[in-house]
Amino acid sequence: MGKLTLKTKLSYGSGDFGFAMTTSMLALVFAIFLTDVVGISPTLAAMAIFIGRTWDYISDPIAGYITDRTRTRWGKRRPYLLFGAIPFGLAFAMMWWIPPIATEMGLAVYYSVMYFLFDTVLTFTVMPYFALTPELADDYDGRTSLTSYRMVFSLIGSMIAFVLPMMIIGEMHPDNTRTIMLVGAGMGLAACLPFFVVFAGTREKTEHVEKENSSLREALKAAVSNKPYICSIIIYLCTITGFDIMQATLIFFLKYQMKMESVADQVFATLFVVALFAIPLWNYLARKLDKLKAYIMGMIFMAIMMILFTMMGSTTPVWFVFLVTGLAGIGLSAAQTLPWAIIPDSIEYDEYLTGKRHEGMFYSMTTLFRKIASSLAVPSVLLILGATGYVPNAETQPENSIRAIRLFTGVVPALLFFIGILAALKNPLTRDKFHEIQEVLKKRRSGAAVEPASETAPGIPAGAVPVE
Repeated sequence: MGKLTLKTKLSYGSGDFGFAMTTSMLALVFAIFLTDVVGISPTLAAMAIFIGRTWDYISDPIAGYITDRTRTRWGKRRPYLLFGAIPFGLAFAMMWWIPPIATEMGLAVYYSVMYFLFDTVLTFTVMPYFALTPELADDYDGRTSLTSYRMVFSLIGSMIAFVLPMMIIGEMHPDNTRTIMLVGAGMGLAACLPFFVVFAGTREKTEHVEKENSSLREALKAAVSNKPYICSIIIYLCTITGFDIMQATLIFFLKYQMKMESVADQVFATLFVVALFAIPLWNYLARKLDKLKAYIMGMIFMAIMMILFTMMGSTTPVWFVFLVTGLAGIGLSAAQTLPWAIIPDSIEYDEYLTGKRHEGMFYSMTTLFRKIASSLAVPSVLLILGATGYVPNAETQPENSIRAIRLFTGVVPALLFFIGILAALKNPLTRDKFHEIQEVLKKRRSGAAVEPASETAPGIPAGAVPVE
């Protein structure tokens, strides 16, 4: 496969701008929007988010299976971006409208339905988009480079979502209902546009588009029996769930523990600007060492910063808050870039063992597991806040509520990061092992004789011969 052009990297990378911006805004303020603006209890808010996302348990594998078998003149992934762009933006915008419904239960049902619709469209756009990574780049460092470009746009989108809404809205309060709705609509519109750029600026490889497909059962079996994939899923799941929990409680932490809601946008800007400029550092370390070692370094650093962050309070000097936030941005950069660069390598391992590629199924299961974790994690935070006596917009929260907010802002994410580190230590697909598999695949595709797998390659069955 030829070297990726700058146009391809930029076009593909831009697609994550819309995904990151919308999902980050949801992660950051949707929970507090439901409790402090819409006015429903934390328990009903948790129910709305959980019910709205449970459909993904079924839709994600179906979407992966369908896109793996799609055949069009535009490829099998790109059409979903073209035709899913407008519905994606509209569904997101409707999540920030408060309908004229008098009861809390009625409002909870509305937001459950809106979350259901948004996540359905998200599934049929984000999963094909992610599945393009191994189809555009087939070498170890090329995927890290492609993912780095994507993470630049992802961090820009996340930074906008963390900074701009709060800058415009001011406070999550019922008085700002109309402003919140307009911000949501504007963000939805902006999120649509990059999908068209990805569609126009990338091309799927013919050999992958025409690859023979497996049955749904075979594709699922290939995923669950792939050790590098299972390890990479645990890495990704623990990392992203840790950040989901942190993001959902960070605005509560700044508002009630730090008494710094007025400068929340500046705190978020610091976090993401540093993360953006730290991407080349992790790209370099991934090339110099390998992705797994770089990930371990990054997450140890990030866990320490999160624990330190939760030790701060309203009397902490502002300069120290911004210093720790900036350092946390370095770890955030690793967490955003490296897990996504690790996952695609398991696709080659899958092809080595089965003779087929299941990108759609692998990435649909990735997004499925993420949504399952998120559908449980964020509602659990809200349920626990409700159980501790949390009072929306109260000047002072109960001590148990503050303790829970601190726990979920730093300690719980740090524990999840350490589980991800353990999974990275167990992942057998290092740079050398990946190159060994890649050489075997090249020989097979060219019709040359294929040697059995080396016994020195951990995680690769000794003596195994690739499927012809």
